[in-house]
Order: sequence, then C-alpha cells, then structure tokens
Amino acid sequence: MPKRVYIETYGCQMNEHDSEQMLRLLGHCDYSETKDAKEADLVLINTCSVREKPEHKVYSALGRYKWLKEKRGTIVGVAGCVAQQEGNKLLERVPYLDVVIGTHAIPMLPQILQRIKVSGERVCETSYDQDGEYLKAVLPGKSLDKVKSYVTIMQGCDHFCSFCIVPHVRGREKSRSSQEIIEEVKHLAERGIKEVCLLGQNVNSYGKGLKEKTSFSELLGHIDQIEGIKRIRFTTSHPKDLSEELIQAFTKLPKLCEHIHLPFQSGSDRILKTMHRGYTKESYLEKIERLKKVCSSIALTADVIVGFPGEEEEDFRQTLDLMEKVQFDDLFSFKYSLRKGTRAAQFEDKVEEKVKQERLSILQEIQKRITLKKNQELEGRVEEVLVEGLSKQSAQDVTGRTRSNKIVNLKGDLSLIGKLIPIRIVQGYAHSLRGEIVSAQDPSIYNL
Repeated sequence: MPKRVYIETYGCQMNEHDSEQMLRLLGHCDYSETKDAKEADLVLINTCSVREKPEHKVYSALGRYKWLKEKRGTIVGVAGCVAQQEGNKLLERVPYLDVVIGTHAIPMLPQILQRIKVSGERVCETSYDQDGEYLKAVLPGKSLDKVKSYVTIMQGCDHFCSFCIVPHVRGREKSRSSQEIIEEVKHLAERGIKEVCLLGQNVNSYGKGLKEKTSFSELLGHIDQIEGIKRIRFTTSHPKDLSEELIQAFTKLPKLCEHIHLPFQSGSDRILKTMHRGYTKESYLEKIERLKKVCSSIALTADVIVGFPGEEEEDFRQTLDLMEKVQFDDLFSFKYSLRKGTRAAQFEDKVEEKVKQERLSILQEIQKRITLKKNQELEGRVEEVLVEGLSKQSAQDVTGRTRSNKIVNLKGDLSLIGKLIPIRIVQGYAHSLRGEIVSAQDPSIYNL
C-alpha cells in the first residue's frame, strides 16, 4: 500500500516548484500525495524566510503536527529556507522533528528517508552542493492535470542586498545548462503544458558561470521555438541586470507574455544605496520607460518595502512619487522586518512599527486605486485568456489569465481548460476581471 505525504508550502513560486519536485521524487519511493494531513505518513513543511516572522510560522506549524507523530508515527520534516538557516537548532528545539532538509538537499530526500526508516536517526542536511545537482529537475512521467508549470533555470543571488536573506539560504548564483532547460520544457509540452514560467532569484543574470555563452534573452528565444508551448513567463528580475537585449525580447518573441515583475523596493536614492540595490530612482524609471516604449501593453508589477532602517518621510514620499509615475498594475508591499545574518540587521536607525504600518496603509490605498483604474480601463477590450481551471468564486465559472497576467473569471465548464480563447472584459475589479467568450464571428477578435 502506498504511503501518503502531505506538504505544506509557504512563500514564493520557487517554493511551490520545490514542493512539486519533492512530490515527484517521493512518487518514485511509493509515496502518493494526500491533501489531508491526518492521513499522512510523512509531513513536510516547505518554508520561506523572506516574509515576516518565518521561524515563528514554522514552529507554529510544527506544533499542529505533534499529535500526528504521537498517534500515527508520522515522519515530520522541515524543508526550504528556514531549514537552511536554522539547521540543527530546529532539531534541538522540536524533539519530535525527524528531518531538516536545506535548499540544496532536495535530491537527497529519498536516501534521507531511508536512513530514518533503517536507523531511526534524526537527520539534518544543510550542506551546499557545489556541483549543481540540486538544480536538476525531476521530470513527470505522465500527462499532467494542469496547463502551466514552473521551470528552474538558476538559483541563488550574488547581489547581497542589505535586507535580503536569499544569498545566505539559497547560495550564490548558479545556472542550469540551456540544453537541460530546453529538454525539460519539451518534456513538459509533450505532457500537455501550455505555459512555462522560468524561475530564478535573478533570472536576468542567467548564464553567468556556465561554459556555454547563452544569455537569458537567447534562452527565451530557444524556448519560444518549442512546439506545444503557447506562453512564456519569467520571474524574478533585478533592475540592475535588466538588459536592452531582454527588453527587446518583448517585441521579438511571440510567446513571451507582456508582463514583467521588476522589484524597486524604494523610490529614495538614499535608501536604495543603503539597501545596496545598485541602481537609482532615475535609472529604474529609465528602464520602465524603455519597456513601455518597446511594448506599450506591458503590465508592470513590483515589490516594495516600507519602513527600512533610516527611512524618513521624504524617502517615503519619493517611493509614492515613483508609484504614481510608473502606474504599476499591482504591487507586493511589505513592512521591513529584520532578517538574522543580513547587514541591515545591524542597522540602528529603526523605524517605529506604528509608522511602518501607517506608511504601508497609505501605499496600499494608493496602489488599490491604481490597480482598479487599470482594470476598469480594460472593460470592453478583447483579451486572449488561457483557461486554467474551475473558479473558486462559482461552480459555474472557470478562471484563467490574460497575457498580462490578470485573473479573469467567466462562465464555462471543464471543456475550456487548457484552451486559449478570446474574452471580452465586461467588468474590472480590484483583484480580477470578469469576462465573456467572444464568438468566432465577432470582428473584435481580430484586434487580439
């Protein structure tokens, strides 16, 4: 009888992909996924240390699974960035925790579980893999019940921004070979995948350190030629490394979707320098203008931090000014929170929590207004939508995304999943769009 595994995933798309890779690995070891933790023989908490209070969330989650260990003998493990950061401290603090798996140790998961089964030992594996084995994909062996998939092209970051924990928990930048990536995308296309999202902490620096000389834009060009793939996305980009060659790709590659996530973090040059971001407000705005000039329909999203140590009212005002100038389609906004091991953790000029919350509320209200306005401006337009699945809002609806990555809900059934269809936007909301299918006889479909 197959054993059952339950994975609880926190954080970014990279973590979602890591969880998917763990499930595929475990599938070769007689495990099947369960969505009910109470049935699990193995529980893995896949963690992220980028967001606020990550360690607290992990210990809270572990507390929920103590009874499973006592009642069923369930193996309990922690994976991901917090596992990498905390290591043996997790085992010391949580006596019923069996395994800690760092960011480079995912391929070792089957062997680690075998060690636990044979010897009963508790295992912590957080060493860094210099050979890049951790980047190799576990390919699906059968058709997938989804229309889009993530593909890791590189991991790690060499920038060491003063607030960021990524280089400490994911390591330095390391890229996969282009041929390996292309073969994975072809494999996914053969199994029904229509859209791929290329992942990396800094995809713009793809290729650095490889013997082959393939830039990120060249890699995109190769993937654009793969039969069966209809859409290409990528995340995340660092503004410092955004090249003109990549900007031009938005006009040259038909399958590359008109959307870029380009974190700016602050609109203040003084704060950007303290953050060690490597660009200025002006240089960021220049790159945005180039993107808009090359691709007028491009959707822009970003990350921003308020309340970074030393941030004063004028610094915050500069951030709001940048937002108004760019008119982002959406923003992921956060209050600064300290990360152990980063340089910013040593900064003394902390901003009061009350001030951080006030600034975050102001910023989010402004962005809410901008997002709603931009979504309402789409009303009446016909957009190409890739239908992804049933909508969470209604059993009579399906949901999908435009090429600009906006969520669209529309009336429909399971037969539409996986299809690219013309949709007229009838209503724009704060977080999504409402659409209706355009008939083949409607001349407006030729405006796509």
